[in-house]
Amino acid sequence: MDNQHQKISGYRDLSQVEIDLMNKIKGVAATVGELLNGMSYGNPSGGEAPEGVADARWFAIAKTDLQKGFMALVRSVAKPTTF
Repeated sequence: MDNQHQKISGYRDLSQVEIDLMNKIKGVAATVGELLNGMSYGNPSGGEAPEGVADARWFAIAKTDLQKGFMALVRSVAKPTTF
């Protein structure tokens, strides 16, 4: 369904420049996600860095902070009107 966002409180129409920028951000985020997934390759849980490659605690912190950073960057472009 087109324009579903118009039925959700706090969403607005984006300009083509905003759409292109958000897609670029999401593309970079996907690349970073692939890096993180590659680091966790071979770990049965897939969620943490395998032993010897990276410190699991710092890996988890980095993953969370990067996810939050990309989310904040997308919100900076989308400018939602709600909390």
